[in-house]
Amino acid sequence: MGARNGREEDGMSTATIHEQLDVPQPPQHGNPGGFVRHCNIVTGVVSGLVSALVVYWVGSLFLVPWGTTNSSTYVQAGLDALWAATFAAWVIGFMAGIGAFAGPIRWMLGRDLTHEDAEFLAGRDQGKARFWRYTTDHKVVGTQYLVMALLLFALGGLLAMLIRTELGATWTEVFSPAFYNSIIGTHGIVMIIAMIIAIAGPIGNFIVPIMIGARDMAFPRLNALSFWLLFAAVIPLVASLFMGGIQDGWSVYQPLSSQAPLGAIGYQITIITFAFSTGIASVNLITTAVTMRAKGMTWNRVPVLTVGIIASSVMGLIWFPMFQYSQALALSDRAFGTSFYNPADGGSVWLYENLFWLLGHPEVYVVVVPASAALMEIVVVFMRKPLFSYRIAVAGFAGIVGISGIVWVHHMYMTGWAPSANYPFMLSTELISIPFGFLVLVLLGTIWRGRVWTRLPMMCVYAVLWNKVIGGITGVYLSDVPVDQYMHGSMFVVAHFHFMLMGAGLFGAMGAIVYWFPKMTARTFDERLGSIGFWTAFAGFQVTFMSMFVAGLQGMPRRVLQFDNAFNISNWISTIGAYVIGIGMLIFLAAIIQSWRSGPKAPANPWGAKTLEWQTQTPVPLENFPVLPVVTSDPYGYGVPDPYDAPDDGKSTPAPKKATKQTVGAK
Repeated sequence: MGARNGREEDGMSTATIHEQLDVPQPPQHGNPGGFVRHCNIVTGVVSGLVSALVVYWVGSLFLVPWGTTNSSTYVQAGLDALWAATFAAWVIGFMAGIGAFAGPIRWMLGRDLTHEDAEFLAGRDQGKARFWRYTTDHKVVGTQYLVMALLLFALGGLLAMLIRTELGATWTEVFSPAFYNSIIGTHGIVMIIAMIIAIAGPIGNFIVPIMIGARDMAFPRLNALSFWLLFAAVIPLVASLFMGGIQDGWSVYQPLSSQAPLGAIGYQITIITFAFSTGIASVNLITTAVTMRAKGMTWNRVPVLTVGIIASSVMGLIWFPMFQYSQALALSDRAFGTSFYNPADGGSVWLYENLFWLLGHPEVYVVVVPASAALMEIVVVFMRKPLFSYRIAVAGFAGIVGISGIVWVHHMYMTGWAPSANYPFMLSTELISIPFGFLVLVLLGTIWRGRVWTRLPMMCVYAVLWNKVIGGITGVYLSDVPVDQYMHGSMFVVAHFHFMLMGAGLFGAMGAIVYWFPKMTARTFDERLGSIGFWTAFAGFQVTFMSMFVAGLQGMPRRVLQFDNAFNISNWISTIGAYVIGIGMLIFLAAIIQSWRSGPKAPANPWGAKTLEWQTQTPVPLENFPVLPVVTSDPYGYGVPDPYDAPDDGKSTPAPKKATKQTVGAK
């Protein structure tokens, strides 16, 4: 999908447009930005820490000290409530210090934001400082999400190395059982959060608005709010590691969680806050894609990445509140003495398992669907072919969204809950393989009999296809009740979901980052160094988790510190593979940092792609386009002669019957 520039005499600044259209503006009070001019990440951290310390100090004055009462349960509940309030104060204080509440407060005071205030919030002429502020420009937010995702992957990867070190050192105990369990739980939730934001955060925020021809997101201030809520949510999770951690796996099952150390409180505050972040982001992405598409961009002309982001956002918006509710009720039981999950007082542990897994399995598709959509954008560019059956791809996304809500019970086959529901849910779990298979079919169909342009993003497509097939096939086994009775709780399950989440989600995100790197950073990615890192990590991934499949078939349970010598060889091989993954990821990270800092400046459209984000200049200007685009064709018209690129023969050319490029003109 190329672009033809219309006359740019209308490409005036927004301020000039407001003046000419005589748009009424509220009076300007003080300098543009007001209070927010003095806010940044430093003021946010200071405000959050001060708020947390004040709440902890005041709360401790009312907390019954240890030893002054015979009721240790009362004292423990008081400590739980105190730490819950402390972590909540951190989140609220940080958001106040970063400037998140300035807009609503000014509106309530009758001093709504002016155009100049909005320009300041968008980061105009602020240089690199805008990346450390509450900035509303979707490109800044996308970059912030990218950095946060890389940091989370680094933390999760470090914890994974610690896990494999323990399992590989079969002759000794490297960590205590309690710390080992906390490493496993924290690794799991950190990587889940990182995978959820890996594409929807950076690519969804930076690329999708430009891809649909919009100037920004539908709700710019909410966009900034979603990122900084994520930042605030991560801190209690990191702090929980120093407070005993979460020792019951990332699922933190009840009633075990009620007996866990104080670190469980940090986990619960993290999930509650993160769910607000994802909900806000999902509403914003959906609204932007539905209401702000360029003129002429009908639904059959919407790039497939946008469709995938919408599908992922819908699932997140529906199912993430279930996860949030599960942790809010658990926190209430622990800190306020309620009994949602306490059978002795009329509660039910089944309530927790159902609430948790209502998100726990759709979350897999929240990760994999955007990665699949990104790979579809990549494959058409590097095959120079139209997407094989756009409608089948859309049907696959729709089918996954619909069926994802009726598969959660297969995680509870062995619990004894509602055994009569096992076989219907076995059917629904196997049924979701059909729309998921559609996505693989579209990729394979586009590649079939094509002439590939061999670049690193295309190599990522091949790697993900391999991993998807393995993850999909092993998932069918685990959806069957008889097989699951043998495999449940084994390392086979761990290998399977890593092939889906890491093998498809993470490697897909790596391909997406490389592909859109020139547009997001205005620098050319070092594909040589990146390829070394990517293929090293891919090889290590196969060694690690193929060996883990073997350990699972042998009967090795997951989340176990000590195990039989029969599993030694499998664990040694998996540990070696894990360190190879780590080396590969560090090389890939080095390629990102080096390219971002000193890579050659990137042209506007280095891949010769046709979607709209490649038709604007690089670096992308604040308002994305000098004039709003008008779309006249689908985004994948490769192989069709473009009438706008026809040689000038000195004769008049009749208007084309069907345009094959997007046309950028005055709207």
